[in-house]
Amino acid sequence: MLVLSESQIRPHLRYETLLPALEAALVRLSTGQIRQPVRTLLPVAEHHGLMGLMPAVDGDLMGLKMVTVYEHNHHLPTHQAVIQLFRASTGEPLAVMNGRLITEMRTAAVSAIAARLFSRAVPGVVAILGSGVQARAHLEAIRQVREVREVRIWSRTLEHAVRFAAECGGRAMSAEEAVRGADIVFGVANLSEPLIRGAWLGAETFVAAVGAIGPAKRELDDEAMRAPVVVESREAALRESGDILSSGAPIYAELGEILAGTVARPARSRVVYKSLGVAAEDLAAARLVYEALA
Repeated sequence: MLVLSESQIRPHLRYETLLPALEAALVRLSTGQIRQPVRTLLPVAEHHGLMGLMPAVDGDLMGLKMVTVYEHNHHLPTHQAVIQLFRASTGEPLAVMNGRLITEMRTAAVSAIAARLFSRAVPGVVAILGSGVQARAHLEAIRQVREVREVRIWSRTLEHAVRFAAECGGRAMSAEEAVRGADIVFGVANLSEPLIRGAWLGAETFVAAVGAIGPAKRELDDEAMRAPVVVESREAALRESGDILSSGAPIYAELGEILAGTVARPARSRVVYKSLGVAAEDLAAARLVYEALA
């Protein structure tokens, strides 16, 4: 059985191969070829933490991601994970992988896939609300699929926004200034209350809402949610997305349905992609690494 650290995984996980692998996995998920339940969550209230279990079966491989979220971590990543792979035909354990980088990159890659589907193919203005790991990953991923003309950064801590802006050649500004006139908006700050306002969004702005996961958490107001809403999994979104549950916004389609051509892309309009992260994505990314090293 392989035991792989993040440093061993990194050379074998690249957006050029991860993007098409995730597109294929999203199609298989929406057509029933990948089986997965909604994740199981175990609160660790005494340490302000959460543990999630995310299994999936895809053909010859089964995977289980065990992920922890500790938002108060200061000297460690807030999100940490281990992914276990099994042979589906025998149940044989094949590999154990550090899942932190896989989680980081597959999340940003799926946002980029959605952006390629629903944003205009022009040099665009990208607003990133957040300045942490996902902010950097999303900027790297979007540059795989769209030419970026301008990068705007907002963070709760101005110093962090200024630092990230200096790194990426962007500009730090308020959330409203960042969003108004942007072609693509990535909400990647950990939020419980709406930050992104529909009044700030253009008629054809693409929004990837990544920062609020849980039935009681939101990052978009009701006006922002008045748009075609696309998700990875209807089942997961109807249990885990406060933005959808509280606003009452209908789900237009799963990403896999649009990629497969079974549901048409929305007519030119603002589109909201509500990201939650699903086990099928972790398994697809882990498969790439395993097949490179097995």
